[in-house]
Amino acid sequence: MKTPRLIVALLVLALLLGTSCGEARGPGSGGNKEVEVDVRIRFSKFIPDEFEFEAGTTVTFVVKNDDEIDHEFLIGDEAVQRAHELGTEAHHGARPGEISIPAFETRETTYTFDEPGTLLIGCHLPTHYDFGMRGTITIGP
Repeated sequence: MKTPRLIVALLVLALLLGTSCGEARGPGSGGNKEVEVDVRIRFSKFIPDEFEFEAGTTVTFVVKNDDEIDHEFLIGDEAVQRAHELGTEAHHGARPGEISIPAFETRETTYTFDEPGTLLIGCHLPTHYDFGMRGTITIGP
């Protein structure tokens, strides 16, 4: 009867190790987390289109465009989104949280969420944002 106890003990140990390994930390981080999130673009929609992170989290968004047309993935508040909607930048990639993703390609951007609040993601190629190509990022304390 020792075998079932050993199996249960190993399962509990595996669960505990799996839980502790799920949190990535950077060197010398005082609670700061680093995570990677996969985002898919399909039919001019972000999948997923809602995200939640704790303040102090650095996120690398790996964005795969499965559409036949180019898209953008731009992070910012309402003012940033409005500026991009009215702006004239043809391509993005030099600033954190701003990338252009050609059709059938994958790009990534890294962004640190310093303050609690709400930010938006959007694509501002003609009519995309109005069509609903947007999402929400909630940053908690």
